[in-house]
Amino acid sequence: MKKFLLLISLFTTIAFAQDKVQISGKVLDGEMDNEPLLGATVLISGTTTGTQTDFDGNYILEVYPGTYTLEYSYVGYNSTKENIILSANKTINKTLEANSLEQIVIVAQTNREKESTLLITQKKAIEIKQQIGAQELAKKGISDVATAITKVSGISKQEGSNAIFVRGLGDRYNSTTLNGLPLPSNNPSRKNISLDIFSTDIVEYIDVNKIYHNKIYGDFGGANVNIISKNHHGKGSLKIGYGSGYNFNAINEDKFYLQDGPNYFGFSNQKQPNNPLSGYNFTTSLDRETKSPFNQSFSLTGGIKFDFKNNHRLSVFTTTSFSNNFSYVEGVTKGGVTTDGVARSDYLYESFSYKTNTTGMLNLAYRFNRNNTIKTNSLFINSSNKNLSDYSGTIDNFDNAENGGGFIRRSTFNKTQLIVNQLLGDHKINDRINLNWALGYNYVLNNTPDRRQIMLVPTDNNNPLTSPKTVSDISDSNSHRYFEELNENEFATNIESSYRFSKNEDNEYKGKFSFGYSGRFKTVDLEATQFNFAINRTINQPNVDVNNLDAYFNQANLTAGYFKIKTFRGGLNIQNALDPQTYNGTQTINSGYGNIQYSINSKLITIIGLRAEHVTQEIEWMTSLDPEGDKNSFDKVEIMPNTSFKYELTEKQNLKLAGSKSYTLPQFKERAPFLYEDVEGSKYGNPNLYPSTNYNADLRWEYFPKSGEVISITGFGKLIQNPINEVIIASAANDISWVNSGKQATIYGAELEFKKDIINRTRTKEELELTNKLTFGFNGAFMVSDQDFDKKKVTTENDLTVNFTNDNGKLTGASEVLLNGDISFFKEFSKHGNLSTTIVGNYSSESVYAIGSAGKGNLVNEGFFTMDIILKSKISKRISAGVSIKNILDSKIKRYQDNETGKVSVKSFKKGVNASLSLKYDLF
Repeated sequence: MKKFLLLISLFTTIAFAQDKVQISGKVLDGEMDNEPLLGATVLISGTTTGTQTDFDGNYILEVYPGTYTLEYSYVGYNSTKENIILSANKTINKTLEANSLEQIVIVAQTNREKESTLLITQKKAIEIKQQIGAQELAKKGISDVATAITKVSGISKQEGSNAIFVRGLGDRYNSTTLNGLPLPSNNPSRKNISLDIFSTDIVEYIDVNKIYHNKIYGDFGGANVNIISKNHHGKGSLKIGYGSGYNFNAINEDKFYLQDGPNYFGFSNQKQPNNPLSGYNFTTSLDRETKSPFNQSFSLTGGIKFDFKNNHRLSVFTTTSFSNNFSYVEGVTKGGVTTDGVARSDYLYESFSYKTNTTGMLNLAYRFNRNNTIKTNSLFINSSNKNLSDYSGTIDNFDNAENGGGFIRRSTFNKTQLIVNQLLGDHKINDRINLNWALGYNYVLNNTPDRRQIMLVPTDNNNPLTSPKTVSDISDSNSHRYFEELNENEFATNIESSYRFSKNEDNEYKGKFSFGYSGRFKTVDLEATQFNFAINRTINQPNVDVNNLDAYFNQANLTAGYFKIKTFRGGLNIQNALDPQTYNGTQTINSGYGNIQYSINSKLITIIGLRAEHVTQEIEWMTSLDPEGDKNSFDKVEIMPNTSFKYELTEKQNLKLAGSKSYTLPQFKERAPFLYEDVEGSKYGNPNLYPSTNYNADLRWEYFPKSGEVISITGFGKLIQNPINEVIIASAANDISWVNSGKQATIYGAELEFKKDIINRTRTKEELELTNKLTFGFNGAFMVSDQDFDKKKVTTENDLTVNFTNDNGKLTGASEVLLNGDISFFKEFSKHGNLSTTIVGNYSSESVYAIGSAGKGNLVNEGFFTMDIILKSKISKRISAGVSIKNILDSKIKRYQDNETGKVSVKSFKKGVNASLSLKYDLF
């Protein structure tokens, strides 16, 4: 026995007398465009000796010569063990394709959904950008893209309108793309598509560029939001999900009401009736009906890949989902408030809403080899919003229910169908030359089929609250039914080639020249017809029951002469009475660009670029404001330089500087004299609008302490020449329109981003390494804005008069302080068991909603704070569950008019707390 122990000791001494050897290298992921693979674990099996790949995919292990079992693994993927013999230093630089790394099989790949992976991209990028991935969206319980981007510093969503503001700049200054190709708008009043129709089920990550660079279309001022759709990675999978929940406001109502017509899934498309002027041929009721306000969601998501000979691979990802949402708000709204604080209209209102979203997506990626890949993305979305709102009070303090007792019921169903088809190619021609291209076709159909408005007034103005009601006859349009259809078609293309040049002493290229072409070819066609119920003032009108409107509006009363049905052109005796209001627009953008990226030294990299765009926009119309019709166009060439610098202060710190020029186009509806009437006011377009010019600058310091962590500070400034604003026109009706309101607007400020692991520990249980992790995230934006208002400029450029109350003021929608914070705890109990808890908070300070005129103050949205709690748990290998409680504080949303004599409250409501439960089952 002693001899045996002596022999063991001798061999051990000899072994430890030897010098250690290294196995090292760089690990890249061929399935993700050769991005570095962060966090792959290399471990000597049976020991605690191991390492992880760093930000750049590098790894080093030092061991004594010998035979070992190495274990390569990556979180969420299969681990693989392999015996190897090491006798000397060995370097292995390979691109992983889920196959062999020399003799070591590694099953792992970059996951662009992970926060840590996206921080690598942010660190390595020369441009200033921010990204939010599917992992972070899930952790924070975010279900749509609109909510997602509000978690990025400097971005807010205006409550009540869902308008997105980036550094104080609203819809017109922002742009939205899917995989780099433009998306159409689903609302004629907006430039961008409503981001809340995009479920996060289709998102791999979201790229937010708040500084212009020349690969983006030049119609840019605030940010470009680029949604990167999911592609399949890893093993085949198929998941089914179900969720349910409710809004506390909705569930607490004795009865939840909606209008007749649209179905549960939101695919209804009510058409205007045949012979609508000669008879009461409407098939849907004006009366409300009760519903059960429980939210539900269903989803089915799957992916698979097929490997063929010669390294060919087909990856398939598909998802289909349906979700709905019931909500209820009640509150106060006032309009036309004078300088003395007297409201022209004053209502108590309640609003019942039902939203649906049906999404289907199929993405295919075919890799011919490591250098050539083609992808197709097909997306279909049907979203709908069914709303019934009742307003009670003073309709007009001059002549319509002036003492109260008025009643308006407005029922609106809005449906959007979006079809997106994309074909994209990525080709590495050789070591120097790359070629990328993309083709896209978008179609959007937005319907407002049969919006219904009924206006009633008291028969006795001396006792308005108790007297019976009858129909209002002040205007033919007081009670009406409205049909609108918007069709938008767009073809888009991008093509870019890059050439690398000038190698350094390490045989790496220092420079890259890129050039490309982008084109957009859009047509927009809108048709609208409003059927007004013109009340006969010459006969005594009967009393009308607000809960039995069909008893008055019917064929019998039409025949009896109580009312007639007309359009803006006239009634049955007018030959062209059924000709709709229309506007038709075309927009063509042809762009060429080029830039040079060059590493001046090992620490300093710069990009200098230039983009030229030829923009033509033409619109023709025939509307109630201009029944004979007309047209208007402009033709412009925009030259837009941009530059970016990145200086590597240390291995973990960067300093980035960027500057650019861009422009902002007016939208079609802003230029068409089309009157859109709402309960709270009317709007029409101005053909004399013209583009604004924007100058942007950013300076950013960023520090990446370790994987998944970042600290950054960004200073920014913007100058906008000839800004466009929504203003009240000086007229009897006080309608709203759009003008280039002044010489310039400025906005500057700072943003802070902070992500930190407070606790990140592992413990061993039954040979399993289990994680406990506590993370904290925070971002904030602090900004100051100013713009001048020039009444003379507006009058000179337009046939309009605007009496601005002030000579200057803040930008509309610009909150001076925006704060987002989250704290998350994650605990693993077993191989297939874990629990995560996340608390998310958001604060937005007050912001200007509308610019004051005629001595009246600005309309201002008060600041508000929201808080959500999200719990998610992996119960078993196949089952996971989640619980979320959102808007826990249920802060009141308030708006006031800031008169010199004091603040006058003009709107207030609560959205209610939302609670939901979700379950997912992995079929495989």
